[in-house]
Amino acid sequence: MKIKDIFIALLVPIILGFGFVIAKPAMQYFPPYLLMGLRFTIPALILVWWFPPPKGLYFDLFKVSLIGSTLQYGLTYTGLNIIDASSAVLLVMLEVPFGIVIAFFLLKEIPTVKNIIGLIIAFIGVFILTGAPNLEGKYIGVLLVLSGAFTWSLGAVMAKPLSKKIGAFALMTWLCVFSGPMLLLVSLVFDGNPISYFLSANINSWLTVIFLGFFLQPVGYGAWYYVLKRYPVNKVMPVLLILPVTGLITSVFLLGEDPPKQVFLGGLVIIFGVGMILFTKKKK
Repeated sequence: MKIKDIFIALLVPIILGFGFVIAKPAMQYFPPYLLMGLRFTIPALILVWWFPPPKGLYFDLFKVSLIGSTLQYGLTYTGLNIIDASSAVLLVMLEVPFGIVIAFFLLKEIPTVKNIIGLIIAFIGVFILTGAPNLEGKYIGVLLVLSGAFTWSLGAVMAKPLSKKIGAFALMTWLCVFSGPMLLLVSLVFDGNPISYFLSANINSWLTVIFLGFFLQPVGYGAWYYVLKRYPVNKVMPVLLILPVTGLITSVFLLGEDPPKQVFLGGLVIIFGVGMILFTKKKK
């Protein structure tokens, strides 16, 4: 990767990791589907006027939105209610190898041996960071989280060809246009009238909604689709393994958590493994 693109790629796990941590307190006031619906709807309402309608791609955008957003959040968050957080982090990170395997079959992208070694090292780091998963008797939760990771990866791979047709930010915008209403509709069905949640939410929760809608979604996913457009999936996906590291750092500084030392060791191993994939020697 070019140095500029490496910095853009690193924006993704940094912003998403930060957003994941600050979203946890907000879910005391906004149910997950409602919070995610607002996160997608806000940038859609702001940015849709700047990008022309992608004629001929509406059904493809609908499929990616349904699989990679609506279905994915339902599976993942239902599973998160069953298993503990550390196990969930480890399982969600399986979206990286899922994405590489899906890209191999759908896009014929073949990972290099160096990428595979770096991926294995990074996963060892994730295992050290999260610890051995306690999954006894929680197999339904495991299946749901794994299904969520798979659907997210499938949606990302399906989005890659679209990014080449309409551009990264246009793709992010139009996926928000489709995902936002679907997520809000699901929230209306399962959570009820959103007005009561709006009235009971405190100022910090509304600031979180503003951050997610005005910054995380457009900048984080704009950067994601930008690098996904320019590089193979097996080169970009491992960047997401840094997400638990940025989430850890954010939780230490913002939530005052005091993690054990092996967590930091795991973070260093993850960074080393991902660095093997991102940094390559220039060919003569």
